Amino acid sequence: MSKKILYISYDGMTDPLGQSQVIPYLRELTKLGFRFTLLSVEKSDRMATNGEHVKQVLASAGIKWETLRFTSTPPVLSKLYDQIQLNAKASQLHKRDKYDLIHCRSYVAAEAGLKLFKRFNVPFLFDMRGFWVDERVDSGLWKLSNPLYKWVYKIYKRKEKEYFAKSTHIISLTNKGKEELVKNYRVVADKISVIPCCADLQHFDYRLITEEQKQQVRSKLNIDSSKKVLTYLGSLGGWYMTNEMLDFFAVLKVKIPDAIFLFITHDKPAGIIKIAADRGISTEYIRVQAAARNDVPLYLSISDWSIFFIKDVYSKKASSPTKQGEIMAMGIPIICNDIGDTGSIVSESGVGLVNQKFDEINYSEITSQMKELLQIDKKLIRQAAEKYYDLHSGVITYNNVYQQIRSSY
Repeated sequence: MSKKILYISYDGMTDPLGQSQVIPYLRELTKLGFRFTLLSVEKSDRMATNGEHVKQVLASAGIKWETLRFTSTPPVLSKLYDQIQLNAKASQLHKRDKYDLIHCRSYVAAEAGLKLFKRFNVPFLFDMRGFWVDERVDSGLWKLSNPLYKWVYKIYKRKEKEYFAKSTHIISLTNKGKEELVKNYRVVADKISVIPCCADLQHFDYRLITEEQKQQVRSKLNIDSSKKVLTYLGSLGGWYMTNEMLDFFAVLKVKIPDAIFLFITHDKPAGIIKIAADRGISTEYIRVQAAARNDVPLYLSISDWSIFFIKDVYSKKASSPTKQGEIMAMGIPIICNDIGDTGSIVSESGVGLVNQKFDEINYSEITSQMKELLQIDKKLIRQAAEKYYDLHSGVITYNNVYQQIRSSY
């Protein structure tokens, strides 16, 4: 078996997720001799803005890039259309290039991989990225009270079992996700490898940011150097608990009255400001800043702490927040709740505090300890990121899985 791989992703490479959780891996794996064709589904607006840059990045790494256009309307039917297009394109590419392995990122990609396996007997790796079907329900995107969504949910739960059974190997983001697969889906443990959402530790590195750059960011955001800054990184809504994080900040302000909450997000400021106002938090203490990937470390660098609260629902057993490794690589203490392996990593590493209950009593207890977190050496927090979220470790595991599949076919 040679090393020609078709990597299928329903997430676009012009999306932040594709740039942080697909391209860095493929770039490193290419250096090990694997030859990739990357098939992704791209949003038109992001393709127009970032497409040429991504194309150049992939070409310079020796990665072929094939794209399809993402459709969003009408609901459900647009997804079925995307699935048909993806299946057809993957089949067309395989007929042309005869791949040795299909690497499928999440469920929509796995459907295309399963069809290639059945038709051409080409092995496929199910890189599941969490329990996607249940994530759609838990985030509120698929309301099971709607007969159409209930129908689609049942279809994909049935397909899910087939992906687990027919894939040659499975990647889980968390150990808790692996335990769930073994216990309740009867997947053989040896068939599952765990790779969390790793971070590019060369990109996220507090040592690359100068004090002058930090001061420039503070000046731009009108944050005095004497003020403590709590940050949140990433999109909001769905299972990200904006209300609870602002409840927490309201309690923090009792302890540290002039603290600032900086949201590094592409979400619109108006929604965040309204939720804050409902809690008696003045806009004076809220900042909302959109940032391109290259600028994220710079904005994170002014953090004293960073927070994320995520709904503790079934699907989150297999969740590995991309932001966790990036924040830790920047040497920033974390405030979070316990989903997936997140809580255990924070507790065992001593890099932050884990919230157990979403109430004022618990928030008060945590905020009373936050000044102590400022004493943690940034170097120690980054070392924990290197232990759990180093991209190189993830690449080694992928390489081992590829070689294992290679030897079995």
